[in-house]
Amino acid sequence: MELMEIDGSFGEGGGQIVRTAVSLSCILKKPIKIKNIRTGRSSPGLKPQHLTILKILKKICNADVDNSNIGSIDLQFIPNEIKSLELSEDVGTAGSISLIIQVLIPVIAICKKNLKIKIRGGTNVLWSPTIDYTQVILRELYQRMGIKFSLKLIKRGYFPKGGGLIELEVFPSENIFPLTLKTKKTKNVEIFCSFSKLSPDVIINEIKKIEERLIENKFKVTCQIKEETALDSGGSLLISSIDTDSIIGVDSLFNKKTQKFDINLEEFIQNHFSVDENLADMLVLPASLTDGLTIFQVKKISKHLETNLFVASKITGCRYGIGKLKDGFEVRIEGVSYSGIK
Repeated sequence: MELMEIDGSFGEGGGQIVRTAVSLSCILKKPIKIKNIRTGRSSPGLKPQHLTILKILKKICNADVDNSNIGSIDLQFIPNEIKSLELSEDVGTAGSISLIIQVLIPVIAICKKNLKIKIRGGTNVLWSPTIDYTQVILRELYQRMGIKFSLKLIKRGYFPKGGGLIELEVFPSENIFPLTLKTKKTKNVEIFCSFSKLSPDVIINEIKKIEERLIENKFKVTCQIKEETALDSGGSLLISSIDTDSIIGVDSLFNKKTQKFDINLEEFIQNHFSVDENLADMLVLPASLTDGLTIFQVKKISKHLETNLFVASKITGCRYGIGKLKDGFEVRIEGVSYSGIK
């Protein structure tokens, strides 16, 4: 069997290539080989989070997987038929649950299967979307594209112990729809903050400063602060703004050294585009599988977006174009026919 070869060092050269490639491999039943996985990183190769993804996908589609070990820089993945399952998995670290379910949701839904799964690990950790971003922003995007899931947060998990727990259910999609998102129109903003084993006064004061800055810029703000005890101390923040033409979110973790949330609030305030930088790359996989043209606008073309466009076009055959706007970019993705997915 001929394997499609993917260069894992392309673009940002991180785990995103692995996640996108194995997702599309499962959906399209295309065997792949990924080389040079995370070779430019201080600790190259596969991490526990990637192994959990591979372990779950192996169960879901009875895949043949070679070199699925911590530190492996090459991976061979040969998918078979996908089936509906009920599972329980543990990352074993504070590895990101959000990045794991970012793979599972489109695979199961697009292939018209069901999945019920409990996953233990990190819900609010560095270098990944928070579980709150997944529940609000990613859910909104996927629903508009015909991908539906329910997500229940049972316990939060911060670094280093993790111990977070979620219940996810993914439903079969009737169809996957292309999406057109243009310029943001709303000035409505929602703030959600959760914290564990931190000073409530410090958290409330930080959120108040953020709220005041948004109000100064004519935003209409609603705010919720919630104390939710986890194994470790930590805090998480999501700022979201959604309308018919835009889906924008920015999330952040509380920095215990600076006693502040590491958030670029000014970037959020000035963002008049249709998606945020992180959502832009999450759009690519489902857009590549629609029978139509997806259009969105974004402030900049991130390495993650560049990487996903490259991988998706290579595996699916979708076409894409990037046009320069006055102070940003418009991305167009012409998907392959959804009816071709088995």
